This record gives sequence, structure tokens and C-alpha cells, in this order.
Amino acid sequence: MARYFRPAGEMPDIYLYRPPIDFRKAAQGLAAIVAQELGHDPFAGALYAFTNRQRTKIKCLYWEDNGFVLYYKALAEEKFHWPQTGDGGVMALTAQQINWLLDGYDISLLKGHKKLCYGALF
Repeated sequence: MARYFRPAGEMPDIYLYRPPIDFRKAAQGLAAIVAQELGHDPFAGALYAFTNRQRTKIKCLYWEDNGFVLYYKALAEEKFHWPQTGDGGVMALTAQQINWLLDGYDISLLKGHKKLCYGALF
């Protein structure tokens, strides 16, 4: 089945807001979080992803030309694998990572091998 309402691969900046939010917030309330808590410009065209306390819902917010677009997904079962808030309130993602998150993958586990930097062998 095709997925038409997903973040596009061409999105320049995608940020995951780690702490849970009050899901009664609409676009203006989410834009206020972006501006006040993150210090980002909510009108710059970046996508911001938010979740509720139970991690069963996700909202994505971005500015498109002349208004906010609000993407909302509520799971019928299970939970989103949301990265912990341990090292900051926001996490930069790629378009592939946000779509993996929407598909139910734990993006904190999707890391490649560590980079090794060796000097001379002898």
C-alpha cells in the first residue's frame, strides 16, 4: 500500500522533540514550543515531531509556504519507540529515520558500526 502522507526525502531539516507534550496543543501551540523551548524559527520549513506521554500518538509540524501542516498519527495498538530525553530535548533526524519511526522501528538501535581510526600498525 502506498504511503502518500509521509515526510518527503527532500525535507531539509527534521527534528524530534523528545519530551512528551500535551496533545491538546494545535499547530500554534507546537510552534510556540519550537520557538520558545528550542529557539528555532517555526517558519523556516523544518519538520518537528512530537509524541504524547503514552507514546501512542505522533504529531509532525512544518510550515509550508503560507500555513502550518500538521501530520497526526494515532496507533491502534503498541507504542512508538521514542528516543529517551537523556542527552537533550531535541534530536536531528533524516527523512528515512522519521519514516522508520512512523513504521514502528526503534531508531536508536539503527546505528552503523563505529568508526575506527588507526595509526601505523608497527
